[in-house]
Amino acid sequence: MKKGQNLTINGSGNYPGGSYDKVSIRGEGTIESSVECSVFHVYGTSEALENVKTGSVKVIGESEVKGNMESSDMLVMGTLAIDGKAALEKMKILGTLEVAERLSGEVANIKGSISVGGDVEYEKFDLSGGFEIKGLLNADTINIGLRFGESTTEEIGGEKITIKRKTSLLPFVKDEGSLVVKVIEGDEIFLENTKADIVRGNLVKIGAGCQIGRVEYSTDFIQDKNSTVKMSEKI
Repeated sequence: MKKGQNLTINGSGNYPGGSYDKVSIRGEGTIESSVECSVFHVYGTSEALENVKTGSVKVIGESEVKGNMESSDMLVMGTLAIDGKAALEKMKILGTLEVAERLSGEVANIKGSISVGGDVEYEKFDLSGGFEIKGLLNADTINIGLRFGESTTEEIGGEKITIKRKTSLLPFVKDEGSLVVKVIEGDEIFLENTKADIVRGNLVKIGAGCQIGRVEYSTDFIQDKNSTVKMSEKI
């Protein structure tokens, strides 16, 4: 395919991959091999059977990529599932993102939930909702608002880490979100509703609803009376 051609799917059908300018799926479409394009827009349901490399992505509905995915700018209003690894430079998720392997990029803005089978690495990571990360979460700046359910990851690392509880916007959801993690390590750390084995940092503030095994700090340590810290040590 010559780059510059557009692939437009209206209705349903199977189409070949290749190089395109714009890919637009309105309805239900399957792309049978790897595709490279400047724009990848889905309004409905799509399935890419191999890799997708693109500049701008917009998913309003449901999309699945069976291979790896690369994008410069992404907006998901619905569900996106990636069966391989994902390099998503700037992404905004208003719904659900599932990545089977590693997820990386520059800026992540998530209002909903993500599930990642490997490590997550960003420069700035903002999430309001919930998450399941099987590996490590690493970013310079991490802001997490726990809105629902139990979020889990092995380890969190960064410079400034803020994890707060958020009241659900749904009136019938009474439970607050919580986080379970083995290790949190950063320069400035503020935690609420977090259960962790070890927290290491320069300035560590343990807010309400936390259960921490051990805190190691170099500058200052503050603990809310409604939290439990088994051991703290200045190092």
